[in-house]
Amino acid sequence: MSLIGFAALAMIVHELGHLLVARSCNVAASELGLGMGPRLMGVRVGSLQLNLRAIPIGSFVMLDGVSLKEKSVRAQLMVHLGGVTFNLVAGFLTYGTTFGWLNLLLAAGNILPLYQHDGWKCGVVIMRAFLRRKSQPAERAFTFSGGFVSLLIAWAVVRMFI
Repeated sequence: MSLIGFAALAMIVHELGHLLVARSCNVAASELGLGMGPRLMGVRVGSLQLNLRAIPIGSFVMLDGVSLKEKSVRAQLMVHLGGVTFNLVAGFLTYGTTFGWLNLLLAAGNILPLYQHDGWKCGVVIMRAFLRRKSQPAERAFTFSGGFVSLLIAWAVVRMFI
């Protein structure tokens, strides 16, 4: 299988992690998408629409956000970390292979506090629980500082290999 095929499979593993944990917490999902942009093709499996999209970057699970936010902080964190957990398990089970390294890389990238990534979503859940409310200024500060910290981490990792 090619690098692109393994990367797509690692993204599917990631999204299946979110999907299965969400379902175990009674959070509905309407779509699992591979890629972004216009839908090229898809198939419905029960209540879930599986779609392949035109722009081959990223993947997603469309969760019921209202239902997720009504869950406990623990449940929200479990759902947001479900993808990272599945990638870590797949990465360690296939350690030393291209697929294993891609899963570990995907897990590491998603745990960073980059906007709309799993690490950022977990940080927002924790911040809202700590403040006991939403705070747009605090969330903006977290988003900016999370991006800055992520850039520093990426720079340090690149420097290790160059």
